[in-house]
Amino acid sequence: MPSKSTLAVLLSKLKQFDKPKKVLEQYSTDPEVVADVLWFAYMQGDVQDKVIADLGCGPGIFGIGAAVLGAKTIYFVDMDDFAVNTTKSNLGNVSHLIKKTKIALVLSRVEDFNIKVDVVLQNPPFGTKIKHHDRVFLNKAFEIANTVYSIHKTTSKAFIEAFARDHGFIITHVIPYKLRLVRSMKHHKKPSYVVDAACWRLVKSKN
Repeated sequence: MPSKSTLAVLLSKLKQFDKPKKVLEQYSTDPEVVADVLWFAYMQGDVQDKVIADLGCGPGIFGIGAAVLGAKTIYFVDMDDFAVNTTKSNLGNVSHLIKKTKIALVLSRVEDFNIKVDVVLQNPPFGTKIKHHDRVFLNKAFEIANTVYSIHKTTSKAFIEAFARDHGFIITHVIPYKLRLVRSMKHHKKPSYVVDAACWRLVKSKN
């Protein structure tokens, strides 16, 4: 089993978005943040031998990291065929590390994916280009899994708390991060942007 730092290095070598789509808010997630979230999830018992969906998988960094940490099955779900193809390429480069994990690439809108899983890992759009797009991801995650890890801007705190409560989920942990978004689109004027964000761990209430 790799250490958290080794996992971060491994993930940093994966391909990111070649031509990110502005409307889909396709930003690459910092490999160190992904490694930290995955390591925390692993320590909670939410990765090893689990069936996991990486919703809006993009290049597949979350799902691949989970596979390296011993997940049983990973569903990589994205509506963008370029993203799915990048995930496929990345999987080929680490195939020797994930031989025991069942892999499924699913070209689909998140809202159309209906397979039950143990855990959802996602870094959904913030909803700045398509209004309430983050709500679509959370709603689907709550439908198909009992445990959800989801990254959002910290300004979404009140919304997430209310949405989780309305769907019978409790927030067990909120892990803050400074997300560094590297310039990848024409409208970006700065080399990088820092966004105050957090990963919420949400678990279905037993009541």
